[in-house]
Amino acid sequence: MLMPRLFADSFFDDFFGTPQVRRTESEMRNTDMMKTDIRESASDYEVIMNLPGIRKENVKAELKDGYLTIQASSDASAESQNGKYIRRERFTGSCSRSFYVGEEVTQQDIHAKFENGTLVLTIPKKEKRPANDGKRYISIEG
Repeated sequence: MLMPRLFADSFFDDFFGTPQVRRTESEMRNTDMMKTDIRESASDYEVIMNLPGIRKENVKAELKDGYLTIQASSDASAESQNGKYIRRERFTGSCSRSFYVGEEVTQQDIHAKFENGTLVLTIPKKEKRPANDGKRYISIEG
């Protein structure tokens, strides 16, 4: 009797060669890495990003033109090369995500903390300054 498949991948598919639709590395990277929650409070935003298996020194955050970009990398060559992998599902390589935080936010305003594979960024809310067209008119009385 054939049973319906409950999960996307079956343990036996690898052994019996059942053709399945596999996601590309970039599709996996976008959905499986850098899962992010953004929490809003009255005075700031808190960005909570999961980076499992990534070390603190391999995480970089850059603020440029109002965009906050977080880059993370994991190097497989640092692992032991004893034996042969039969299946490898852990991510190796680099990935990044960008968020628009506004041009009023400066690098000194953002506070970051990395602990147990979780990056927490605190970004204050800033009032958008009105565009200044450079013209200043003088009121005329009379």
